[in-house]
Amino acid sequence: MSKEAPRDNGKVSRYRQRMREAGWRETLFQLPDETLAFIDDIKERQGLRNRSQALLQLIERGKEAIQKTA
Repeated sequence: MSKEAPRDNGKVSRYRQRMREAGWRETLFQLPDETLAFIDDIKERQGLRNRSQALLQLIERGKEAIQKTA
């Protein structure tokens, strides 16, 4: 029995290309468990679909705070 990875026929590549064209980039983060739990908590409390949305909220809040103090 072969243990080949399932093929997506380019589906993932096309998805990533659409995301790049829309101005989005995929990034891998290495975070401590407690930070990831914090992000997951925000995601759940805000009813967000994924961690990326929670991170975007945190970044936007940080940008606003910096702009207020500048």
